[in-house]
Amino acid sequence: MYRVKRLYILAGVLALTCAAAVWALHQEERQEQIASSGETVLEIDPDTVRSLSWEYDGETLSFHRDGPWIYDSDEAFPVSGDSMQELLETFRSFRAAFVITEPEDLSQYGLDNPVCTIEMTTEDQTYMIQLGDYSTMDQQRYVSTGDGKVYLAVADPLDTFAAELSDFIEHDETPNWNQVTRLTVSGSVEESLFYQKDNSSSYSATDVYFTQRGGEILPLDTDRVESYLDALKYLGLTDYVTYHATDQELSAYGLDNPELTITAEYTCENETGEAASGTFVLHISRDPQEREAAKTAEKPEDDLSEITAYARVGDSQIVYQISGEEYETLMAASYNDLRHTQVFWADFDGVSQLDIALDGVDYTITSKGDGEDRLWFYGDEELDITNLQRALEGVTAVEFTDEAAKSRQEIELTVHLDSEAFPQVQMQFYRYDGASCLAVVDGEPVSLVARSAVVDLMEAVRAIVLNETEVT
Repeated sequence: MYRVKRLYILAGVLALTCAAAVWALHQEERQEQIASSGETVLEIDPDTVRSLSWEYDGETLSFHRDGPWIYDSDEAFPVSGDSMQELLETFRSFRAAFVITEPEDLSQYGLDNPVCTIEMTTEDQTYMIQLGDYSTMDQQRYVSTGDGKVYLAVADPLDTFAAELSDFIEHDETPNWNQVTRLTVSGSVEESLFYQKDNSSSYSATDVYFTQRGGEILPLDTDRVESYLDALKYLGLTDYVTYHATDQELSAYGLDNPELTITAEYTCENETGEAASGTFVLHISRDPQEREAAKTAEKPEDDLSEITAYARVGDSQIVYQISGEEYETLMAASYNDLRHTQVFWADFDGVSQLDIALDGVDYTITSKGDGEDRLWFYGDEELDITNLQRALEGVTAVEFTDEAAKSRQEIELTVHLDSEAFPQVQMQFYRYDGASCLAVVDGEPVSLVARSAVVDLMEAVRAIVLNETEVT
């Protein structure tokens, strides 16, 4: 009896051992079905794709190609071919880090309810690609390409497909010009400037931008003009408010009759590196209701974020909103906005002599040599001109004016230059009020300047001619 019982026990142990071996073998087979890959599991030539759609985050976007790409829901939407190409490049050579050849439960990979479903159609095949969960342990996403397998993708397709319609608009662009040869603004400001090197209408060689007023060619401040052109060139046209503006919408944005139209004629390099030219037109306007309210406001707005303004490139049907700061910068296009603020802006290395009238006495400061090697003298005594130079260059416009002088003269300087076209420049400064002086250049009123800057200039002169360090 005992032997029979023992045989039963042994038989049971053998059965359990066999069952365990079968289970272990099954598990080994399952593990072999999850294997490293690294291979390309899908190859779709972007040029062969005729349609593309995907569903993500409750939104479906669909496009088809008929020459250019077209948005299925609105053919008026300007689709960016580059943005579509970026999407399609995801599957030009799609690689997997791991492959699960016989997945039993898609829910454990998030593929029973995909976060994104992508459909692509070529001339002879349709592809259905589903994106599942993101494996935080592997830092990769589970993907199904419709072949019955599950892949851990080397690159996450959701990085490009987690997008909105606005990401696919073909935005208007400002040209990457090398040089603006002429800039014209019209509307609330009427101005035109041109670029010309070696123009004899300025005593400074750094002046290359000029405008013409009353038959006279006047120099502009190169830094101020180029700062304006940079603001135009790098204007961020991305925040569109409509991509197919109607006449009614243009009126609502103030662009039926733009507040300012900017026309830039430029030179650049084409795609082959050859010289080319073009014209760029930009219209800008502030919100019409805001503009009317600003006219009756007691003082200008300090907070530019309160300004709502719009821009339109040429005849484009896209209207963009621009910031208050961008609007204010582009509106500042008048002669006074772009001219020199310094009363005297020539390179001081080109100055050869200073004749000064101060306190009823005339003084002359002379030099020997030229350029950086020039030495300065008052009488026979060599002197350091640095403080006087800084004081003269520091006299800048607070406000431009053509108002005639009505008070007494504070100081007069005649600056002699090494220039045939401009042998000398005469500057006179008149008391205007307690805070300002009037600057007159070559007999023409130019600007109001800070009286403190004129006082600094007079003190710098007195320090030389009276050998003083302070006004007595």
